[in-house]
Amino acid sequence: MTNIITRGTPPANPPQGQTWRSMMDTAIREAFKARRHEEVPIGAALFTAEGELLATGNNTPLTQNDPTGHAEVNCIRNACKNLDNYRLPRGTILVVTLEPCIMCLGAIIHARVGGVVFGAPDPKAGAVVSNLEGTDLSFANHKFWTIGGVCENECKEILQSFFLHKRKK
Repeated sequence: MTNIITRGTPPANPPQGQTWRSMMDTAIREAFKARRHEEVPIGAALFTAEGELLATGNNTPLTQNDPTGHAEVNCIRNACKNLDNYRLPRGTILVVTLEPCIMCLGAIIHARVGGVVFGAPDPKAGAVVSNLEGTDLSFANHKFWTIGGVCENECKEILQSFFLHKRKK
């Protein structure tokens, strides 16, 4: 059984017409896009507080020769371009298959994401709950909530099978 981890004050329920699972399914589809390009399979999707999909993104550091090409950053960039604004609407929800790293945490804070839903925790580089309490940094000018562990086993399996396949090559 997956352990759900929460920080801050997440909503009692997902947006109307959505489930955390359906929202994560969108991020998982993005992870498979990354995998098809031999990128680490991490995907992200950004939704309004009402559940409307604003943008998606997947890992592209290798194909774009860009160390900032993480799924979360690409997703936030796509949403900001679509909205023609560097800040996101109040209450947006970023759904990502792996716990965000410290770089992505900075993007989440600066873009004013309202909440983060993630699949698998990242004990090596996770900066939301695993290695840093990213939701409650005293010096940050923006706070957000998190729900972790949504479809955790499936998100872990996608990553584990990718790396197992890579090691066999």
